[in-house]
Amino acid sequence: MTGLAKGVWAAALTPLAPDLSPDIPALAAHCRWLLDKGCDGLAVLGTTGEANSFTLVERLAMLDGLSKAGIPGANLMPGTGCCALPDTVALTKKALQIGAQGVLVLPPFYYKNVSEDGVFASYARIIEEVGDSRLKLYLYHFPKLSGVAITKPLIERLMKAYPGVIAGLKDSMGDLEHTLDLVKTFPQLSILAGYDDGLLPVLEAGGAGCITACANIASTLAAQVVQALPDLKAAQLAQMRLTAVRRVMENYPLVAALKEILAQESKTATWRHVRPPLVPMTDDKAEILMKQLAAIGFTLPPLS
Repeated sequence: MTGLAKGVWAAALTPLAPDLSPDIPALAAHCRWLLDKGCDGLAVLGTTGEANSFTLVERLAMLDGLSKAGIPGANLMPGTGCCALPDTVALTKKALQIGAQGVLVLPPFYYKNVSEDGVFASYARIIEEVGDSRLKLYLYHFPKLSGVAITKPLIERLMKAYPGVIAGLKDSMGDLEHTLDLVKTFPQLSILAGYDDGLLPVLEAGGAGCITACANIASTLAAQVVQALPDLKAAQLAQMRLTAVRRVMENYPLVAALKEILAQESKTATWRHVRPPLVPMTDDKAEILMKQLAAIGFTLPPLS
């Protein structure tokens, strides 16, 4: 998997200004902090980053802003999958322009029960219209949210048609057996778990690592899992600590809960802003969340 994404990647949150526009300087600062706290890379403009609540113009501006702020393209895997193919192509071209390591591409997600031929045609059109030999495309399998599955026959078909372009897959299905099957079937691809408790099992099986929302607060714990290997006992202990954080977080709306933690720890109220239809956490639930995290001994690394 030389040159492919591996290790700990954060599905980065997007800070918002009071008018709910993307706060690009704050985003760049958050990205720098994540890279300093154990992340190997950043999957910006993804589900956790509320990407599909932003316009194409806003997303292009965010990528430009990160580049101008000095965030290395080699550490970025922007989400570029949109319902409209021209938007996906434009975002993907921008990602390549700023030197992104790769792009994470949802299948077209509005129409449901589409044929495999239709999903193949969508990815094929993206690849051909981008027309750039530098393109490394990571498929995004999240059927619970997208309603469109990335099947093994589809992966095989895309790899055969576009050798060297399909670089990997983020599996957010949440089924470890499924992820491990992908690792076994496609050893040449960078297979990344989209859930924190899959990190160690995926690494042990020869997979690449993870891309997760909880890395926004627990990247140091995830990095400890990777760094502990090949000491399996130490890696298992680190994984237990990481999984404990995930178990607390999955009881809450994840984006709002992660932003609440960062708001409290940074004493920056604007971190609580989310774009509708998402809503901030209520004060009573936020208090319970922080108590639960304290009960498992979790503390956020210093934000300065």
